[in-house]
Amino acid sequence: MNVKITAIFEKSLYGYIGYVEELPGANSQGLTLEETKTNLIEAVQLVLESNRQIVEDDIAGKEIIKEALGSFFI
Repeated sequence: MNVKITAIFEKSLYGYIGYVEELPGANSQGLTLEETKTNLIEAVQLVLESNRQIVEDDIAGKEIIKEALGSFFI
C-alpha cells in the first residue's frame, strides 16, 4: 500500500517552515530545507503516535475489533 502525503515548505526570515497538507498539526521549522524536512518527518510520527494514544484511551474497556490496514511509508 502506498499513501502519498504532501509537504509544504515556506521560506521565512529564520529558515523554513514546513507542514503536511493532509495531516493538521504536523508542523515543523528549521534553518535549512533539509533540517526542516527531517523535523517534519519527526512531527508526522509524533502526531500519529499522539492520535493513536488518544484513541487507545477512548476505547479502553470497550469491546472492539482492531486490525491493521497496512503499512504507510513517508
